[in-house]
Amino acid sequence: MTTTQTAGWRPSMGEAATRDKPATVSGDYALMLEECLSFELGGHGKCGVDMDEPELAPLAGLPLRQAAPDLPGLTEPETVRHYTRLSRQNYAIDLGPFPLGSCTMKHNPRLNEKVARLPGFADVHPLQPQASVPGALEVIAQLADWLVTLTGMSAVAMSPKAGAHGELCGLLCIRAAIDARGETRDVVLVPESAHGTNPATAAFAGFKVESIPATAAGRVDLDALKAKLGPNVAGVMITNPNTCGLFEPDMKAIADAVHAAGGYVYCDGANFNAVVGKVRPGDLGVDAMHINLHKTFSTPHGGGGPGAGPVVLSEALAPFAPLPFVTRDAQGRIHLVEEETAGEDHPNSFGRMVAFHGQMGMFTRALTYILSHGADGLRQVAEDAVLNANYVLRSLENVLHAPFGDSGPCMHEALFSDRGFAEGFSTLDVAKGLIDEGFHPMTVYFPLVVHGAMLVEPTETESKAGLDRFIASLRSLAERAKAGDVSLHSAPHYAPRRRLDETLAARKPVLVWKGEPAPSGQPSPSEIGDR
Repeated sequence: MTTTQTAGWRPSMGEAATRDKPATVSGDYALMLEECLSFELGGHGKCGVDMDEPELAPLAGLPLRQAAPDLPGLTEPETVRHYTRLSRQNYAIDLGPFPLGSCTMKHNPRLNEKVARLPGFADVHPLQPQASVPGALEVIAQLADWLVTLTGMSAVAMSPKAGAHGELCGLLCIRAAIDARGETRDVVLVPESAHGTNPATAAFAGFKVESIPATAAGRVDLDALKAKLGPNVAGVMITNPNTCGLFEPDMKAIADAVHAAGGYVYCDGANFNAVVGKVRPGDLGVDAMHINLHKTFSTPHGGGGPGAGPVVLSEALAPFAPLPFVTRDAQGRIHLVEEETAGEDHPNSFGRMVAFHGQMGMFTRALTYILSHGADGLRQVAEDAVLNANYVLRSLENVLHAPFGDSGPCMHEALFSDRGFAEGFSTLDVAKGLIDEGFHPMTVYFPLVVHGAMLVEPTETESKAGLDRFIASLRSLAERAKAGDVSLHSAPHYAPRRRLDETLAARKPVLVWKGEPAPSGQPSPSEIGDR
């Protein structure tokens, strides 16, 4: 451990003292407290509130619980402190940047949150009659109009819940269109530079997946793609800009070739933030594209939801869109078209994807974001995102290998590799080292076309000063990896937990607590060290 690394260093939970740093068996370090599980904190057989013994009357035909539920008994202060301490061990966009490539995790403007919490939006219920929610339907209709306009498409399905769900929607539209033609096409082509969910979604939809290689410049090999086109190909799933952070200059040629062969073009819209207001995918020949509202249009991202992945459709696929959808009648009145009201006007729809229509909170936030920016502001979003990514790329390419740095400017994300690191050092060491620097790690080992990939997406919301701080930290870590600084192998040193066995955690996750609390309600030192 070098002198600079010793400053402010502390052992991880339960670690013995090193140098002149005292060990602690509790796992507590100043204001960062070791936090046990709520079961361990509260224990059993006690309750955080005083209640009279309830008088239970048997309910006809319903079984009664024979024992108390196995829940921890916590007082209100214990509960509040428990979750507050846990929150301090979590990273959030309000603490710093998320440089995750392909994720577009940007600041969520508070204006969006304020509007989403207005009465009539925050308390709308999916079971309300249509007549009671005209404002909600107007929000959906306006957002749909914006998405169609920004993409140059003919229609949009608003009900898909997230990116992969949107991919499935697009492929089901493609399959319905092919069935309507009386054809059997069971192959979907997926370039190596596409998002990882694309082949999984195609397989889930019942298609066979064939891969298309990338060129040395990180783009789709057009000749290889044309060679695989035939009467069995339903279409291609392409990501543009792709996961190498590069725009596909042959996109129109790819679409023309696929259409000539009778197939359709699905575009993964996860990277739409790089081109919104600059390029309309419909003009490039795209037939279907999902749009992650939680990426481009700044609705909350992560934590498993809620998400929203509307799918814009070309004129060729619009008749096959799922139900329900919002439309305007001849008098300009908005209503929701469902199965029972579709009638003969929409006979080719492949049906319903979800029980209820859309994610109202996400729609409200996304429309607020769009209206507050306007067309010119959205164009600047893309320009600033691309500018920030190129600033990161050019600031680090002399210390980190940029595999496509000679291919010209990148788009919304900068791609690096582990080439040049000392023997035995890997991308993972740098990523864990970033945690010690106070940053969330970038996307690692993706895309697969680059060995030891490090994919950085700063988005447009990061300032130059903030980027300079991140660049300085990543530069320092790269230099340490190239110099063989062995302390990187054990990073992070300052996090609540040291480096985990990620393979074991993925294959054998411990999801259920089965232990008994320690007498004091606190875990023992041995338990702390095992975590």
